[in-house]
Amino acid sequence: MDIGDMRRDFESVGLDRQALDDDPFRQFENWFNQAVEAGIDDPNALTLATADASGAPGARTVLLKYFDTEGFVFYTNYGSRKARALAENPRAAMLFPWVPLNRQITIEGRVEKVSRKESLRYFMSRPEGSQLGAWVSQQSAVIESRQALETKLERMKARFREGGIPLPESWGGYRVIPERIEFWQGRPSRLHDRFEYRLEDGHWQINRLQP
Repeated sequence: MDIGDMRRDFESVGLDRQALDDDPFRQFENWFNQAVEAGIDDPNALTLATADASGAPGARTVLLKYFDTEGFVFYTNYGSRKARALAENPRAAMLFPWVPLNRQITIEGRVEKVSRKESLRYFMSRPEGSQLGAWVSQQSAVIESRQALETKLERMKARFREGGIPLPESWGGYRVIPERIEFWQGRPSRLHDRFEYRLEDGHWQINRLQP
C-alpha cells in the first residue's frame, strides 16, 4: 500500500519568539486552553513514550490529569508495561498531537511517582466505574477472555457494595518533570516553526530549531 502522496500543506499564521511566554508552563497552558476552545476531542490525550533498561521502546496513549510548574501528571497501574519500564529507566517523553491546529508539543524529562495522598485525591474524584476498573484490571497481563474480565468486575462490585472503594496499592500517579519542552507549529512547504525550551543550570533557554 503506497501512501506516499497522502499529504497536506500546513496553513497557519506561524509562531515567532515574541509570541512565546518566557515560562514554558505558561506557554503550555496558553496552547492547552486554545486547544480546548477550538473544540479538539480529548485535548489532554497524549502519547507517552518509555524505554526499559535494555532500550526497548514502548508508546501508548494516556490522559494528562494535572500540570503545574512541578511537572505533568498521569495515572496508571503500577504493574503495567509502562510502569515496569519506568521502574528500570525513569525517563519519558510526552507528545500532544493537536493536528486540527497544526500544532504539537513534546515534553521530555525524568519521571517520579506522585505521593499516595495525591493519588488518593485524584482516585476519589473518579467515577465509580473507573474506580472499580482500577481494581479489576491487572494492566498489561494476559487474560483468557472478555468474559473473565466481566466476571472480575462483578466480583469487585460485590466486594465493595457497602461503603466506598479504596485506592488500590497497585495504582497511582507519575509526574514527568520536564527538562525539555518543544512547541511545534506547522507551516507551508514543511518549513515549520519549532521552539525549544531547554533547562540549563536551573534556567529555561529558548531556541528556534530548524524544521
